[in-house]
Amino acid sequence: MTKYIVRRLLQMIPVIIGATFILFVLVFALPGEPWQGRCGERPCPPAYVDAFKKEYNLDKPLLIQYGIYLGRLLRGDLGTNFYNNRVIDELAVRYPTTVTLALIAIAFAIVIGITAGLVAGINRGSFLDTLVTVSTLVVISVPVFVIGGLAQWSILKLKLTDIIPVTATQGTIGQLILPGLVLGSLSVAYVARLTRTNLVENLRADYVRTARAKGLSKSRVIGLHTLRNSLIPVITFIGYEIGSLMGGAIVTERIFNINGIGGFIFRSIEQRDGVSVVGAVTVLVLVYLVVNLIVDVLYGVLDPRISHD
Repeated sequence: MTKYIVRRLLQMIPVIIGATFILFVLVFALPGEPWQGRCGERPCPPAYVDAFKKEYNLDKPLLIQYGIYLGRLLRGDLGTNFYNNRVIDELAVRYPTTVTLALIAIAFAIVIGITAGLVAGINRGSFLDTLVTVSTLVVISVPVFVIGGLAQWSILKLKLTDIIPVTATQGTIGQLILPGLVLGSLSVAYVARLTRTNLVENLRADYVRTARAKGLSKSRVIGLHTLRNSLIPVITFIGYEIGSLMGGAIVTERIFNINGIGGFIFRSIEQRDGVSVVGAVTVLVLVYLVVNLIVDVLYGVLDPRISHD
C-alpha cells in the first residue's frame, strides 16, 4: 500500500504541471487587457501600463511567465493578484467557509442518500422504492437556484429566520446549514439512485444466493457483503463531489451571499485577475488529486479483492 501511495504521489507531479500550464495559457492568452478599467473611464497612461506589465511579468513571453509562476508554486507561493494581495491569503480567508459548506453538503448526501437508496433497494418494487425513485428524479430535474430560492422562500414564509438564517454573510455553521442542504440536495439524489441500483444488482448475484443458502440472515448478507460492494461506485461519486464542492458552488454561494471560493473565482474572472484564477484553480486541482487518491485507497477497504500491490 505504501508503494502504491508513493507511486500515485509521484504521478501527481506531471498532472499538476500539465494542468497548471493549460490553465495558465488559457487564462493569460485570452483577448483583452487586465489593466482596462483601472484608470476610470479614460485609457490608462502608457507609463502606468508599462509599470503594470513589469510588476506582473506581463512584458515577458508566456512560457517565461509560466516558468516564473511554476518556480513560485514550488515554494508554496500562489502569487500576488492585480490588487496587490497575496492569493494564498485570499484563499485562506475563504476556504474555511467553503470547506464547512462542502462538508455539510457531503454529510447530508451520505446519510440521507445512502439510507434512502438502501431502503429503496431492499424494498424493490414497493411504495418506498417508487417514492425514492420519483423524488430523486424531481430533485435532479430542478435547477439548484430554484431549490435555493424555494428554500429561502419557505423559511421566510414560516418565519423561521431566527432559527435558520437565509443568508450566510458571516459564514458561521448555523448560517451554512440551509445552503449546505441546498447544495447537497443534488448529491443526495444521485447517491440514493446509485446505492439503490447497485444494491438491487448485487442482491441478484451468485455470492448472495450462496450466503443465504449457508444460513446467513438477510441483515448480515446485506450489511456485511452486499452493501459494501454496492458502495464502491457511490464512494467514487462522493469523491468527485468532494473535489467539486471544495472548489465552491458559485450559484449556491451567490444565492446565500456566501464569501467563499466560488464567488472569489467568479469575481476574479469578471475582473480579469488571472493570477487569482490560476492560483485558486491550482489549489482545486490539488484537492481533486488528493481526494481521488483517498477514494482509490478506500476501494481496498470496501472490497478486499481489490489489491494495490
